[in-house]
Amino acid sequence: MADPKKKLVANIEADFFVDSTCINCDTCRQIAPLNFSESEDYSFVNKVTENDEEFIDSYKALLSCPTGSIGYTGTKKVTEIINEYPEKLVDEDGIQIYFNGFTSVKSYAAKSYFLQTSEANWLIDSPRYVKPLVEKFKAMGGIDYIFLSHRDDVADADKYAKEFGAKRIIHEYELSAQPDSEIVIQGEQDCDFNSDIKFLFAPGHTKGHLLFYLKNKYLFTGDHLSWSRRKDSINAFKDFCWYSWELQLESLAKLLEVDFEWLLPGHGMYKHLSNEQMRAELRDMLEYFSENN
Repeated sequence: MADPKKKLVANIEADFFVDSTCINCDTCRQIAPLNFSESEDYSFVNKVTENDEEFIDSYKALLSCPTGSIGYTGTKKVTEIINEYPEKLVDEDGIQIYFNGFTSVKSYAAKSYFLQTSEANWLIDSPRYVKPLVEKFKAMGGIDYIFLSHRDDVADADKYAKEFGAKRIIHEYELSAQPDSEIVIQGEQDCDFNSDIKFLFAPGHTKGHLLFYLKNKYLFTGDHLSWSRRKDSINAFKDFCWYSWELQLESLAKLLEVDFEWLLPGHGMYKHLSNEQMRAELRDMLEYFSENN
């Protein structure tokens, strides 16, 4: 819980504040961009909430902060805001996709998603293990599978697996992060889970990074590829590549052959564009990295 005694001096006078435990993960700035900004190596409150929408977004940022660095000193009723998560992003093609909020410091605030299909419910990477999410997942039919893109973003996957009897899916090269996972993907090739779901082998950020590809339209990318809010363009993290940037570029180039309209990353923003726009963005990014590698 945020400590008013550690309140950063950059905060303006407002009901919300950020304290010195902030790790500058960008979560609050993504969720409530009108009310949080960046200064040096941390976030701070730059604007008083002026309406219900800004207030709700700011409180959602508080709930999602992985380090509990955001505080609230006001008197507004906030009990119902906790029910904003999971937050629905997609409801089409017979599927529902939700952003879970409640990011974890164990995964440096990586996003996780809850996916409902006609056949199963999925957790794509893991949020923090908290009672409100557990209860919501129960009300939504539980969790059948937990797809783990790579070792960095497993967070509390083991706790959710135990709670729901869910089967965790991870690549053999990442297995040390969840050694008792129920399904282990082996080899260095893409594989089909069923007619709608494919796991794409995408080494680079880590040795055994996987992408979750659904219905030739939805691409959950872990830490492989994201949308940059600052650049307003597609982006990959060269400075945060832990295995091989050369391999990551090769993996990214292969995505030029993949049709997708929804980009759903762990770090960075999610984005919906036409397939043609996504491909053009990806091509431009690869050209940039080729010229500036």
